[in-house]
Amino acid sequence: MKFKIGDKILVTAGKDKGQRSEITKILPGENQVVVKGLNLYTKHIRPIGERSGDRVRRERPLSVAKIAIINDQGKVDRIGYKMAKDGTKQRVFKKTSQAVPDQEKKKK
Repeated sequence: MKFKIGDKILVTAGKDKGQRSEITKILPGENQVVVKGLNLYTKHIRPIGERSGDRVRRERPLSVAKIAIINDQGKVDRIGYKMAKDGTKQRVFKKTSQAVPDQEKKKK
């Protein structure tokens, strides 16, 4: 999958069409990603014992077919790969041929 955690994306289809956000989780086996603050649903939690019931807003995964990456200029782009001079494979934007900035991985 060409998307990585922290990539800035634009939703191209669905109820959140036109919204911009970033990827927080990737599900490669299902070709889906979880996007911060988008594709929300309400989960109802039943009261059990002394704990009261509640409604919690959660993020659902989006198909990668419904998102597009945003380049450094704020425009929709696609991702390709290019071999760097040191022999490593590097992600690049196809329209601008600039390298995609790597995001630091945050561990919880």
